[in-house]
Amino acid sequence: MSPTAEEIVRIAAHWIGRSVRLDTRTLAAELGISRSTLFRRVGNREDLMGDALWYMADRTMAAATRAWEAEYGAAVRDGHGELRCLAVMRRYRSDIAGNPGFGRLLDEEPTVAIRVLTDPRGRVQPRVMVAHVGLLQRDIDAGGFTPAVSLESLCYAIVRLGEAFLYSDVLASRAPDLEAASTLLAALVEGRVPASEQLL
Repeated sequence: MSPTAEEIVRIAAHWIGRSVRLDTRTLAAELGISRSTLFRRVGNREDLMGDALWYMADRTMAAATRAWEAEYGAAVRDGHGELRCLAVMRRYRSDIAGNPGFGRLLDEEPTVAIRVLTDPRGRVQPRVMVAHVGLLQRDIDAGGFTPAVSLESLCYAIVRLGEAFLYSDVLASRAPDLEAASTLLAALVEGRVPASEQLL
């Protein structure tokens, strides 16, 4: 049976996760379809890469949310006062950064990867933005916090700042500092830097 677009994306995501270069000719051959059929179903290589990276990101975000719920249930803050959305985002960034296949993609194809990941009209960033809006909206609805700016503006700043730190080795030739990212993002969301995390 010929694979659906969803199945092709899932397999492509597994290739990236296993540090296998996403080659459309090889993928089409493995799936038993022509490259033209592959193109008709999922677009060109960058389209497929974008969908596969979003598939990975979506599953990573869902896993981070489940981890919070397993430990804290429906609570909007943990025992240290950290907001649920901030904790989920922190784990999400950590898990993305720690994925060997994702790291290899950034190392081997930095220009293509960054273009696919950060294109505001692409297949990753707009979906990441929507996911963050939903994540923060849940905490707002639960009375966790009140944003100082519109939710869309806040999420735009969160996603772009998160990208700057998560991909800093490619964008700025410096090692990612995810702890600094978490502190700055908490300041954006809460309107203050937690006393225990203030930067000297």
